[in-house]
Amino acid sequence: MPAPVAGELEALTAAAARAEQTVTGEGYLKALSESQFIRDFLDGRQDFDWAKVELLSDSPAKILGDVPKDELMIVDLARILRSPRQSVDLVSPYFVPTQVGVDGFSAMAKRGVQVRILTNALESTDVAAVHAGYAKWRVPLLQAGIQLYEMRAQGSSASMANYLGPFGSSGSSLHAKTFTIDGERVFIGSFNFDPRSARLNTELGFVIESPRLAKKVQEIFATSVPQGAYQVRLDAHEKLYWQSFEHGVEQRYDVDPGTTWLQRFTVKMLSILPIDWLL
Repeated sequence: MPAPVAGELEALTAAAARAEQTVTGEGYLKALSESQFIRDFLDGRQDFDWAKVELLSDSPAKILGDVPKDELMIVDLARILRSPRQSVDLVSPYFVPTQVGVDGFSAMAKRGVQVRILTNALESTDVAAVHAGYAKWRVPLLQAGIQLYEMRAQGSSASMANYLGPFGSSGSSLHAKTFTIDGERVFIGSFNFDPRSARLNTELGFVIESPRLAKKVQEIFATSVPQGAYQVRLDAHEKLYWQSFEHGVEQRYDVDPGTTWLQRFTVKMLSILPIDWLL
């Protein structure tokens, strides 16, 4: 590592002191001082898992359309997702798979890979048009044997934290973007599985080679997700219904739970329009 240039440390210290005096800086320091994670870290109570990490990112030139398609981050993600052997668990607030995604996930399921996907329910999403881009693919995904979960709207972010832990919530909506492969690798980043993330937004993320972390995500899918989300299913007539468990009691809904007929009608109309590439 090169030696620091004379005066750099002093300049950094002075800049930090100035930042502490700003409104933003004061709020940040207050949040740090109240963070249980930081207290545990300083007291040596955090249990670290040292792992190999690969950084994936889009070039900023992506927003200008100046990046070749084979250099987009989606190509790296496709490489990572290409050959799972046992399982894929995916969390995405805005999930618009398009036909290409449906074909890819269906091919995995056909090979015997367990695929579980968690996204926002209509009652918890903040962008109805994006939900429309997902909703029309639910039936073919379920027919392929893929498990779909939709996060329920929650009264507070604290209540969702009790359900989904590190998946978290923003208001009443899901906001985590992550997936695991075979209980061995975890992706955590800004990428939503939708056309905007694939083609327009500049995204980044980390692929972490950590079986320990990957298994934690699998455990959340197995235990916590059924408590905080609806499972979307098909009945004997290939019609959608939603199943949830509240206080241990099974609930069934034959339309999107917690929604009005106008919300459902709007999503139905939007799903007919050829706007997936905008979502």
